[in-house]
Amino acid sequence: MARGHQKIQSQQKNQQKKDKMAKGKGCSQKAAAKAALIHQCPVCKSQMPDPKTFKQHFESKHPKSPLPEELKDI
Repeated sequence: MARGHQKIQSQQKNQQKKDKMAKGKGCSQKAAAKAALIHQCPVCKSQMPDPKTFKQHFESKHPKSPLPEELKDI
């Protein structure tokens, strides 16, 4: 009968692991990445995570457009 008790314990332990994994999936990488995209290009509406990337994007994709005020000091 020892195996029957071990089997029940093993099933309970696995269920607890599954519950912890399910709770951890609530914070997905996609949601975190989307929250990090805070700068938006006024011309093409694409989003960038930081001002340096935003300035590089603007200079390469929109060279004829005037640089926005928020990028002039970077």
